[in-house]
Amino acid sequence: MNTVISVEHLRKTYGDVIAIDDVSFEVRHGEVFGILGSNGAGKTTTVEILQGLRARTGGRLEVLGLDPGRETDRLRRRIGSQLQSSALPERLRVIEAVRLFARLRDEPVDVDGAIQAWGLEPLRNRPFGVLSGGERQRLFVALALLGDPELVLLDELTTGLDPTARRATWELVRQMRDRGATVVLVTHFMEEAEALCDRVAVMDAGRVVACDTPHALTARQGGPVTITFSAIDGHDPRSLLTVPGVASVDVDGGRVSVTGHSTAAARVAAALIGQGVTPTDYRTHYPSLEDVFLTLTGRQPSEGEAT
Repeated sequence: MNTVISVEHLRKTYGDVIAIDDVSFEVRHGEVFGILGSNGAGKTTTVEILQGLRARTGGRLEVLGLDPGRETDRLRRRIGSQLQSSALPERLRVIEAVRLFARLRDEPVDVDGAIQAWGLEPLRNRPFGVLSGGERQRLFVALALLGDPELVLLDELTTGLDPTARRATWELVRQMRDRGATVVLVTHFMEEAEALCDRVAVMDAGRVVACDTPHALTARQGGPVTITFSAIDGHDPRSLLTVPGVASVDVDGGRVSVTGHSTAAARVAAALIGQGVTPTDYRTHYPSLEDVFLTLTGRQPSEGEAT
C-alpha cells in the first residue's frame, strides 16, 4: 500500500519540556489511522506538526510526499482538517461558511453539492451560534472535505457530543473513507478507535508505545477472555478446567467465571453443550482497547496531564 504519512524519530521540545520523544509511524493510503492517548500524551502536537502548524525540533517526516515544515502551503491545499479548538463566528451562516472555505481550494467546489452530500440543507441558513454540538461537527466535517482532499486529519472530533451525536459523527468518518480519503483520527475514546480505525498508535508521555490493528493489540496486550454464566444445579463448572485454553474457573454466589485464551470461548461453549448444559445468560467478554491502554500505560485513557 502507498505510504501517505511517514514519521521517523519525531521530536518536539519546549525548553526543557519534552512534548514528543522519538515518535515513528506510517499511515497508509485509504485507511483510518488512530492516534490514541490521554491528555498530554502528545497527540495534538503530533498532528499539528504533520500539518505544518507547529515546527518540529528533530526527526524526519513526509506527508503526501511533502515536508510540512518547508512546503506548508502546498500541503494545506491537499489536506482537510478539523482541529480540537475549531470554531467559527457566531453569526456566520452555514452556507456562508461553506462558500468561504470553498474559496481556499485550488479547484472549484460545488457548494450546493457539498451542502446536500453532508446533510446540511436543513441548516443552510442557520448561524453557527445556534447549532448543536452534533450539527457543528457535521459542518466541520463538510468543511474539512471540501474539494475531496487526499488526507483528512481529525482531532478529538466527538469530544463533548452525546452518544447519539457521536455515533452519527462516526458514520461521517466512514463516509470520508468510502469517498477515498485517508483519515488520521486523534481520540482518547477507546470505543471510537475500535469502531473506526484500521490501525492505531497508542501514545503515552510523548512516545508511541504500540502500533497495530485494534484486533492485534487486544489479542497481544489485552489480557484473557472471560466467560460468565449462571451455575446450573447438578453441573460442576470446574470440569471446564480440562478444556484446552481454560486458565481458571471461579464460582461466586451462583455466578461462574471462566478465564482463558481467546480460543477457549468456542471450546467452553462446545463443552457445555456436550455436557447437556445450555445457560441462557452465557456471555463472552473479550479484552478491549481500554484494557490494552491500561496494560501499556498503567492508567485509564481519561487520565493524564495537559502539556
